[in-house]
Amino acid sequence: MQQLKHRGGRAHALLGTLLTSLVTLAALLAAAPASHADTTICEQFGTTTIQGRYVVQNNRWGTSATQCVTATGSGFRIAQADGSVPTNGAPKSYPSVYNGCHYTNCSPGTNLPARLSSISSAPTGISYSYVSGAVYDAAYDIWLDPTPRTDGVNRTEIMIWFNHVGGVQPVGSQTGSATVAGRPWQVWSGNNGSNDVLSFVAPSAIGSWNFDVMDFVRQAVSRQLAQDDWYLTSVQAGFEPWQNGAGLAVTSFSSTVDVGGSTPGGPGGGTGGSAACRTHYGTNVWQGGFTADVTVTNTGASPVDGWKLAFTLPAGQRITSSWSADVSPSSGAVTAGGMAYNASIAPGGQVSFGFQGTYDGAFAAPTGFTLNGTSCTVA
Repeated sequence: MQQLKHRGGRAHALLGTLLTSLVTLAALLAAAPASHADTTICEQFGTTTIQGRYVVQNNRWGTSATQCVTATGSGFRIAQADGSVPTNGAPKSYPSVYNGCHYTNCSPGTNLPARLSSISSAPTGISYSYVSGAVYDAAYDIWLDPTPRTDGVNRTEIMIWFNHVGGVQPVGSQTGSATVAGRPWQVWSGNNGSNDVLSFVAPSAIGSWNFDVMDFVRQAVSRQLAQDDWYLTSVQAGFEPWQNGAGLAVTSFSSTVDVGGSTPGGPGGGTGGSAACRTHYGTNVWQGGFTADVTVTNTGASPVDGWKLAFTLPAGQRITSSWSADVSPSSGAVTAGGMAYNASIAPGGQVSFGFQGTYDGAFAAPTGFTLNGTSCTVA
């Protein structure tokens, strides 16, 4: 009996160990993050969400042929892209991922639409994966409208072409070139019958890039295709295929819109005193006219409140309009001061403003800038 009791105790011990192991395993499985299951969409205007904050859309409108997109944890890829359309017309679709509102479908937690004058910055990042054997463009879309509408077509579309293959071209015609956000672009302008389109075409393919959407928005404002009291309604990244397209992918996408982040205040009565600073003066020049985009970086250790940037325009230049700053007088030695929403520059921070003007003779840029009385380096 003693032997039998001993065996029974051992059996109970083994059973207890097994149960403990099973409980531990169950706890580990419950604590482990759930794996992401890719979702494939073939419905014409089918959508899904990723990362709990962006919408992936199939968005097939130019053909009845099948198109499917597979949403991934960080973007999407085109799984099937049947059919083709003539390259001298509109593309067959715009499969894309977006932040904001598109035909009443708003991405989760978005703060769009937002008034342009309230946006301090709109940082974004995009990575594309390209394939051969297709005719397409890889385009980042920025939509602007005079009203905070969440449905239908907006008044102005800004397109940033990261890549294009097969002889396709943007709406309208090329009107010049410009350096925006530190990169050179061909600039195209036109109307597709529904809205104005301002396109920036990269001279060579860009695989990935982080930039500020507002740099391109300011270009639209300077060309009178938008105004500061208009609204940004959505930003979108995807592809416009004309032929094939399977395998094209957005491998990563991020978008943030910073609203009202600057310290309130006015352009006068500055308390910032001296400051260490750096300026970047980018221009787009055509015969008799130009736009200037100015970025001021506070490289010092203290905030610059009520900032004022002073510089002298070369002879023959005259400012006709400005945005994101009060700039006066219109010629000669001028001073730009912050608006109520961007009157302070934090340490390591920056503000941007711009203006449009005319010129006589040869065009030249200012050579010296001072911020609240202290000379700035020129980048």
